[in-house]
Amino acid sequence: MNRSLLFLFAFCIATAQAQSPVSLIPQPASVQPRTGVFSLTKSASIHYNKPEAQGVADMLGLRLNVPTGFGIAARPGKTGTIQLNLTDARQAELGDEGYTLNSSPKGVVITANRPAGLFYGMQTLLQLLPAAIESKTVVKTARTWTLPAVWIVDHPRFGWRGIMLDVSRHFFTKDEVKRYIDQLARLKYNTFHWHLTDDNGWRIEIKSLPKLTEVGAWRVARAGHFGDRAEPKPGEPATYGGFYTQDDIRDVVAYAQARNVTIVPEIDVPGHSMAALAAYPELSCTKAIVSVNPGTSFSDWYGNGTFKMKVENTLNPSDEKVYEFLDKVFTEVAALFPNQYIHVGGDECYKGYWAQDPGCQALMKKLNIRHVEDLQGYFMGRVEKILTAKGKKLLGWDEILEGGISPGATVMSWRGIKGGIEAAKEGHNVVMTPTTFAYLDYNQGEVTIDPPIYATLRTSKSYSYEPVPDGVDAKYILGGQGNLWTEQIPTLRYAEYMTYPRAWALSEVFWSPKEAKSWPDFVKRVETHFDRADVAQINYSKAIYDAIVKTSMNNGKLRLELGSEAPGLDLYYTIDDTMPDSFSTRYNQPIDLPEGPVTLRVITYRNGKPIGHLITLSRDALQKRVGRG
Repeated sequence: MNRSLLFLFAFCIATAQAQSPVSLIPQPASVQPRTGVFSLTKSASIHYNKPEAQGVADMLGLRLNVPTGFGIAARPGKTGTIQLNLTDARQAELGDEGYTLNSSPKGVVITANRPAGLFYGMQTLLQLLPAAIESKTVVKTARTWTLPAVWIVDHPRFGWRGIMLDVSRHFFTKDEVKRYIDQLARLKYNTFHWHLTDDNGWRIEIKSLPKLTEVGAWRVARAGHFGDRAEPKPGEPATYGGFYTQDDIRDVVAYAQARNVTIVPEIDVPGHSMAALAAYPELSCTKAIVSVNPGTSFSDWYGNGTFKMKVENTLNPSDEKVYEFLDKVFTEVAALFPNQYIHVGGDECYKGYWAQDPGCQALMKKLNIRHVEDLQGYFMGRVEKILTAKGKKLLGWDEILEGGISPGATVMSWRGIKGGIEAAKEGHNVVMTPTTFAYLDYNQGEVTIDPPIYATLRTSKSYSYEPVPDGVDAKYILGGQGNLWTEQIPTLRYAEYMTYPRAWALSEVFWSPKEAKSWPDFVKRVETHFDRADVAQINYSKAIYDAIVKTSMNNGKLRLELGSEAPGLDLYYTIDDTMPDSFSTRYNQPIDLPEGPVTLRVITYRNGKPIGHLITLSRDALQKRVGRG
């Protein structure tokens, strides 16, 4: 080969390497691809320039060594092929969580002001390596461990980037919680909201109130759809459940701290307290004996958002013993969790029992309040004083605005964005977590495919979210959070399925610059992360590949419109009771359905191969969708 051809060949290779896609989630603030690659070999070294960086360096060594089998050790120094450097002079642009990453054929340098920034830079470095780096065992097949040359400057948009896990409806072991936290940390989430108490189980040891876990942590075993289960039978043993000892809590907190994740515990009061009342029934208005709820229908919900409880699940705001109880609870909770917040719930508090209780009526008269709803404001004020005495700040769902709260209270807006807007305009800090964009327990796609739940939230909708509403001062919006309620989620594997890829989408909403968001580009990166999740043995939904079926009426005929979240898919359908494939009718315009007992069958293809689920909908099912959007 002559010298000119050799140069051209080398140039083409270098150009291809420089233009190879960088598929990172969340998208960094700035990514500049460069020419060449860095090859990780047995001779690689990890050095860190300051003792505070050692924890991240050791963690990186472990992450690299497990799949490669190299045995790379981290040690102090400034000449490593992978260098982790804390700055001597703070770079204002990076803040506490930002970093720069400079990779070249010579090596990789990650620089940050704080160890948190190095940690997030490490996550980016790992995503630049092949998917096999996610393996939990040594990869025995021959492989080249390379990452592209690139210059990255990165820092988060919001300081609060959270995911909530409900462990009351279904108990997850300490190790499962740690695995979930580890997954979130890799996506640059920094807050884990731990929903520890509710009607269906009390999950945290309170040593001064032992019955909370002796009784409140256990319920009768039941199978089937949550909300449709049978009531406990007299004398039936309560065998399903569990709780975390205080040593368990300390272990999980330390695990999270090492991954720059703050744990915010939630003790949900005054409603959602049936598990607590099963242990201490004297704290309710009626003093009635109740059981930890196993998933029965214990409330009636009306179309206007109001509801009525069939069984009391609310603490009595007029009873001083309730506040003595809460003082004991929060004393022990505050000692276990070093962060500044304790979440106190405050949502869906049914006040019907308060309205009928003589003690509550006397308290209302004493306080000169006319509406029973205002008792919640009184209750939350008392709770806030308890928390303040322990050096903690009150955080609650947006219902805590009812009845008034102190200026120092922080609001988590879940019933849409209205509560967040109201709270911010009153000068409260707000975490945005609306059902319409952030509820991870909702179906991800076609409702006939996944097990039924009461609403749908597609990944594209989560990705479209903008946490700062128009007309609101951004300084009050701390950030956002996705919430995973677990009525229908009994295992960690299914929790993962419901979390991803929507938590990938929300991670980008909360971390990346607003102007950097692009749904078509995000889908491409999601598909590379499907491969990475497969290697990491993390479950996820592929609903973005499924057809979306919308219906309307057109001149008396039922009209069908088909689409998909992922761009570039071909949709094939039948309405003649045959199974569709790539030789069936390809969808390219709305379909007016002929009269008769017609059934739609539709499936998505890419490059001539099926990629989505087969969806089958009868005429009646299609008719019911008219007007739903």
